[in-house]
Amino acid sequence: MENIIIDKPAWICIKDKKVLMARSHGQDVFYTPGGGREEGETSEQALIREVKEALLVDIVPETIKHYGTFTAPAHGRPEGTIVQMTCYTADYIGELQVDDVEIAEYAWFGSADMDKLSAVGLIVFKDLREKNLIE
Repeated sequence: MENIIIDKPAWICIKDKKVLMARSHGQDVFYTPGGGREEGETSEQALIREVKEALLVDIVPETIKHYGTFTAPAHGRPEGTIVQMTCYTADYIGELQVDDVEIAEYAWFGSADMDKLSAVGLIVFKDLREKNLIE
């Protein structure tokens, strides 16, 4: 059986040594904000669009920096489904808000919140903590 790969650009936003995470309606874990590309989109374009749709803020394009790419089994998907998250840091303009259609809530996570993350989110979280970027 061949693995199915979900390729997703994701936004790492850190404030006060905590990382921004979001939970979609109907999900029991939090994810790094981001999502899939539409046809013809670059990773950066998809990141800007997905963050605007989900959290109603504008990513500042010239501040986008590649952070790393992480893979893990996709949460809540059939066995063999892998999520590959290409993560970027970037500044934003606006006030974070949830888009009630897709996102149920967002939160700033520290070490005490690791049990609420997807598998790939946990890998990203551990990497951020090893680099002393979050608590």
